[in-house]
Amino acid sequence: VSMIMSTISKRIQPISAERKVHISIQGGLKAMGDRRLMTIALQNLFENAWKFTSYVENPMIEFGLDTSGETPAFFLRDNGCGFDKDHAETIFTPFHSAHSRDEYPGTGLGLATVHRIISSHGGRIWAESEPGRGATFYFALPFPP
Repeated sequence: VSMIMSTISKRIQPISAERKVHISIQGGLKAMGDRRLMTIALQNLFENAWKFTSYVENPMIEFGLDTSGETPAFFLRDNGCGFDKDHAETIFTPFHSAHSRDEYPGTGLGLATVHRIISSHGGRIWAESEPGRGATFYFALPFPP
């Protein structure tokens, strides 16, 4: 998954070359799953982080593996606008967004797609956030990373 995330990052950065985003991707992370579907999920997560850091100074996106819990979980963290924790479950619902589509355009399908892909692999996804303090998306798969 580290290689997939690096490829996604390198593909998106030139689209907004004027943006200087600090990107940190933990190397050597692997997961078992359908490569095409996992690429779609990771791309949606990365594009969300890219979009929601667009108005912050010194934007940062970090991808890694959190081993502090009972089950290791991959995470994608940003220091963007964040969202109210009351939206933590509903953001994975199709056509739902925690933000105005005027300010942050989108279809409302990205996180629903990620949820469906992770679930189809027998995993789970969740998010933690606070307004103005960024967001962290975690996903755990039933196969050891």
